[in-house]
Amino acid sequence: MPSDLKLIAGNSNRPLAEKISQYLRIPLSQAEVSRFSDGEIKVKINENIRGADLFIIQSTGAPAENLLELLVLLDAARRASAKRITAVLPYFGYARQDRKDQPRVPITAKLVANLIAEAGANRVLTMDLHAAQIQGFFDIPTDHLFSNPVFYDYVIKLNLSDLVVISDLGSIKMVRNFAKKLGCPMAVMDKRRPAPNQAEVLNIIGEVKDKNVIIRDDIIDTAGTLVEFAYALERNGAKDIYACCTHAVLSGQALDKIEKSPIKKLAISDTICQNERNFTNKIEVLSVAELFGEAIIRTDKEESISSLFEY
Repeated sequence: MPSDLKLIAGNSNRPLAEKISQYLRIPLSQAEVSRFSDGEIKVKINENIRGADLFIIQSTGAPAENLLELLVLLDAARRASAKRITAVLPYFGYARQDRKDQPRVPITAKLVANLIAEAGANRVLTMDLHAAQIQGFFDIPTDHLFSNPVFYDYVIKLNLSDLVVISDLGSIKMVRNFAKKLGCPMAVMDKRRPAPNQAEVLNIIGEVKDKNVIIRDDIIDTAGTLVEFAYALERNGAKDIYACCTHAVLSGQALDKIEKSPIKKLAISDTICQNERNFTNKIEVLSVAELFGEAIIRTDKEESISSLFEY
């Protein structure tokens, strides 16, 4: 491995950063990310990174300190003369306001993209953006990974027959690819949102009666949408209902809703740290460390990462 490749981790998802480090067999660089007594973020990189190809691993989801940690780390790395700085964002938070669809609302995804570039990032590596067009919000090169290969392996091991994959219209491109690789049909949920974090299923387009159904989505926040999907599938005669979701925010009463829902198994990734959660057997956490590790290797070597989309 080239000696100038270095990794630094913030505090948002230290376990994933350590798994990426182990996969690459490169130790995390010594960096202090702590707080002053009044709570302000304090950063110090405790080793030489001059001329390094540096990858800073830090998600930007809530709380806002995660985003601020990333910005301060980027500034520290730039001032320490790193050759190239890549912001590795397993979960790109603040992405759900990605367009001005109402009066007097921000486009927060663009704002955060601007902040990351201005703070010193030369490129971005992320996964399963809430909307693919967010790549265009960055004025620096952006590599967008997909978690489908991880969930594909999981579904194959379930060994299900009469399988259908379903999503809402927002994730249809990701799910079409997923269903194609599994060799099964897909269906679509037609929904509307009467209020934020609420969803109402209007119609199911496709055949789900007497089928094993996989709900494929990019994010679970309050789990309202996911659970409403599951109940709608149950009402329409689905057999067993599974779900595969990349970014498990799981706020509020999400875990309780999932436990009481008809969902038999829920697979999530570790793009958001789940170490403090007490999950039941209904939820399984899959790691995306290998995908990020391979993408980091290829970025460092100036190689294509498109082969990572094949599985």
